[in-house]
Amino acid sequence: MSQAKPPIPAAVEAFRRLHESGCFLLPNPWDRGTAIYLRHLGYPALATTSAGLAFSKGLPDSVTAIPLKTALDHAGEIVRATPLPVNADFQSGYSDDLEGLAGNVEACVRTGVAGLSIEDATGRPERPLYGSDVAVERVRAARTAIDTTGIPVVLTARCEAWLVGHPDAKKVVLERLVAFAEAGADCLYAPGAPDAKTIATIVDAVAPKPVNVVMAAPNPDLTVPILTDLGVRRISVGSALARAAWGGFTRAARGILETGTFDSLADAAPFAELNAIFGAEQK
Repeated sequence: MSQAKPPIPAAVEAFRRLHESGCFLLPNPWDRGTAIYLRHLGYPALATTSAGLAFSKGLPDSVTAIPLKTALDHAGEIVRATPLPVNADFQSGYSDDLEGLAGNVEACVRTGVAGLSIEDATGRPERPLYGSDVAVERVRAARTAIDTTGIPVVLTARCEAWLVGHPDAKKVVLERLVAFAEAGADCLYAPGAPDAKTIATIVDAVAPKPVNVVMAAPNPDLTVPILTDLGVRRISVGSALARAAWGGFTRAARGILETGTFDSLADAAPFAELNAIFGAEQK
């Protein structure tokens, strides 16, 4: 007698619906407070950021710097902070072998995330990307692991060719993203796409699967309306919000030390506003 499938969590259903049409913003908090604030602003979903987490722990952003337990605990913390769907930046799955990857993906699903991403970066300078066949098998293993749980979280497959400086990054990205889609990825992602034409090419190559684009800096040629018109389904900001916060912190801290005044605190978020938002969470 077959076992009944577990009910699909509301956040997973909501996240899958967001990927069906249109374009949505997927900002990246790095702790409970930033997650709560982003929900307060009205964002429909959230995504963790490996860099934001790493910097908050005094670590570099590397696939080998953050322990698996830390990543899982962090994903759970963001999930519990709000009822919004959460996508986990699960880096390369915290394992080189397929069995370990599958087990780690299942553990990530159990944190309550509505989606997770797997990238093809190895974290090793001598060979920064997994081989093409291996990278595809890793996506397939992640898909199988998710299916085993019975919870259809959104699987995003990432190609890091631009970020690692591959000499033929565009070719590698297009080949791998198409292969990742065929291997079971629900959403495709290649951080570092340089321009609108390239993004449009990626969207066309993997259609009808949705594409994520990360915006890590201002770019007047890539606004939300423009990316929407290009067919991009979701827009994240990666470490940018965390780095913006670090920018305010570092400028203020340096200003006090260098000027002997406290003028650099003028742009601090109002205490009363933050206290009211977080106080409301306790009621």
